Amino acid sequence: MIKTGLEINNLTNFRVDKKFLKEIAEKTLSLTKFEIPEMSIVLVCDARMKNLNKRYKDKNRVTDVLAFDYGEVIICLSQAKRQAKELRHSLKKELGILLIHGILHLAGYKDQTKQQRERMTKRQDNIFLKIKNSPR
Repeated sequence: MIKTGLEINNLTNFRVDKKFLKEIAEKTLSLTKFEIPEMSIVLVCDARMKNLNKRYKDKNRVTDVLAFDYGEVIICLSQAKRQAKELRHSLKKELGILLIHGILHLAGYKDQTKQQRERMTKRQDNIFLKIKNSPR
């Protein structure tokens, strides 16, 4: 659980449901039993995400989500939109999955190998289903 607070910063011009993101974050932390003093969720555009990915991961491309150990999950909103369209589901669902993915990284999950990716994908999908099916 988050001990002191959750901050959501939308650095894009697109409107998002912050209450939904807060709910996903809190329920994911509860289901994983991962405790963090505070957490920040930041929504960014392609250019900012590409810069962050280059600076911190040495990858000169846009990615969907980055997570930093100090409790920050950064989601590229435009990439999330593209992925939602490609996967034929809602942007809200894609944002939820990406946020869960980022939190799992904070909790220590890795996705460098095929086995790690499969384990992480299974866990994030399981968490998303539990959240989706839980009473509000």
